[in-house]
Amino acid sequence: GWTLLRTPLRLLPALTAWARGWGAPLGLGILAGPSRRHYKKEMLPASEGPMPPVTVTEIRQYLRAQGIPFHDGYSCLHAPSLFVEGPGEPQPPAGSTRYTLFIDKTTGSFVCTATLAEGTWQDFQASVELKHKGVRHAGLEQLDGVDQAGEDARHIWDRALPLWELLDEEETRTAKAMFGISKVSDATLKRFRVRYLRTARTLVFPWFSPRGTGLKGLKLLGAKCQGDTVLYVENTLPRPSAYHNLFGLPLIGRRDTEVVLTGRELDTLALYQATGLPSLSLPRGATCLPPALLPYLEQFKRIILWLGEDLRSWEAAKLFARKLNLKRCSLVRPGDQQPRPLEAFTRGMNLSKILRSALPAGHKSIISFRQLRNEVFGELSNVEQVAGVKWARFPELNRLLKGHRKGELTIFTGPTGSGKTTFISEYALDLCMQGVNTLWGSFEINNVRLAKIMLTQFAVRRLEEQLNQFDEWADKFEDLPLYFMTFHGHQSIKTVIETMLHAVYMYDISHVVIDNLQFMMGQEQLTVDRLAVQDYIVGAFRKFATDNSCHVSLVIHPRKEDEERELQTASIFGSAKASQEADNVLILQDRKLVTGPGKRYLQVSKNRFDGDVGVFPLEFSKASLTFSTPVKGKARLKKVKDDNGAPPKQAPAGGSGASKKQ
Repeated sequence: GWTLLRTPLRLLPALTAWARGWGAPLGLGILAGPSRRHYKKEMLPASEGPMPPVTVTEIRQYLRAQGIPFHDGYSCLHAPSLFVEGPGEPQPPAGSTRYTLFIDKTTGSFVCTATLAEGTWQDFQASVELKHKGVRHAGLEQLDGVDQAGEDARHIWDRALPLWELLDEEETRTAKAMFGISKVSDATLKRFRVRYLRTARTLVFPWFSPRGTGLKGLKLLGAKCQGDTVLYVENTLPRPSAYHNLFGLPLIGRRDTEVVLTGRELDTLALYQATGLPSLSLPRGATCLPPALLPYLEQFKRIILWLGEDLRSWEAAKLFARKLNLKRCSLVRPGDQQPRPLEAFTRGMNLSKILRSALPAGHKSIISFRQLRNEVFGELSNVEQVAGVKWARFPELNRLLKGHRKGELTIFTGPTGSGKTTFISEYALDLCMQGVNTLWGSFEINNVRLAKIMLTQFAVRRLEEQLNQFDEWADKFEDLPLYFMTFHGHQSIKTVIETMLHAVYMYDISHVVIDNLQFMMGQEQLTVDRLAVQDYIVGAFRKFATDNSCHVSLVIHPRKEDEERELQTASIFGSAKASQEADNVLILQDRKLVTGPGKRYLQVSKNRFDGDVGVFPLEFSKASLTFSTPVKGKARLKKVKDDNGAPPKQAPAGGSGASKKQ
């Protein structure tokens, strides 16, 4: 088995200093050290702001009006580049497949593969206007951070050696065995220009420009053996959001029409050696497929996605296929006889045979059970993975809900002042720390305050009392796949859904948190009936979750009731539609006591996945703004059930909460 741990940036500053001769020799232990690189957390702009969305119809109309020839690709429009100048690089004739300017059909963003110029749709329009005015284009400047990353990468690259050039053959064998690539030949490593950094004991995978000239960055891969499991540690330069390396791209020929996409560089090495087929690895594996990579995949008529051996990789492959165009994509289903490529290669399996068994990604609207049969078997044989991502901080939630699953709608409610926002932020942070790409829509409190709460929960300490540690924790926090909408206060559901769709496309978001529903209802003018407006909004979120295989967590205030009474599912503000549409209903119960602070409990009152419902106690830490499950919770739990008028349930062994079937 293997586990992947991404800890980008924290190794690289020390490595760069060492490569330039400023520091001492390194080992993987340096990973614990802090980073001092500062970046702004990405925020999604409001759709109605300075950069309005553009449709593919509007893009086509603009190109025709400007007399720019183009043709349709799979996910981009292909056009002659505005940025290629001089007689040495003539543009191909109209209708040619050699156009070098690619315009994303979804966002309008463009990239010129000949000059590497890129920008937004507004940048492209400005360039067209300048060209009509006879202004020569000077090229788009790179960010200073990217230039610096390239320079740092060059220093590390120069210190790394090809594995086959190590003087000690035993060291070479040991290094290859450590990464599980003993069967990968020196010829393959040489073809892909893989190097080894002896001092840090890491493999170095280069990121060259598509033409294979300049070094733009690199990825360092360390490995530790823990029993039968190999723990891989990844570091990238530049940081992950700017690291867009399709490893193996310079080796792709212009006439290649088929490619295999893998989730790791080691898989690409094994796949190429075993089959000889063009193979590329995605820079962030099954986590994300950045739209900036799509132009480089336009030439392929068939793409096979073989991302990994678990259900999460399979779900990611299906989502990526939608971006790439379903008609040309096939997927390798994970299973015992179809593990990830490196493992299959190591076990002596026939990789070409596995590729031939890849399933078409597209399907018709009506299908028979025969076509669903393998899907059903996959779910039955992977029960734990089907249950979803497990919480690390809330084991009782795992016992009741079993996990966090894509495509579901969770309704969360609780009394005013009970800590709904604080709890849901830790609930979402827990998942985000495990690689669940998360988008926050905070309409009640601003993003600065929300980020402060989440950073405190992330560090599990009051940073205002330890400001000298702020940079260290903030750098780690920035590495999380976390994004924020810039909305605040009332917003129309149409604008919010458009922004969510944009985030799913750009960042492969799989969890959206909306806090809260009531703050979005001010601008809706569908009808004077407020309940009907809420029903429409809940329905829109339900449809979004299903259509985009994305989990939506929706915070709704309860209706005003007697504070002495506990909340029920019927306490959710509005009609019954919210609880009917929801897959899960969570209620934060706050029992105020005369003698002191109240006791808080989390109640799972609906669970569509397997019916388990129940309640468990929470304990709030004011210092770290976190909730945790007390160890001794049985007596309190029974009291809650007794006060509710229901007979106490015997809690199962090993748990501090009670559950029941609906």
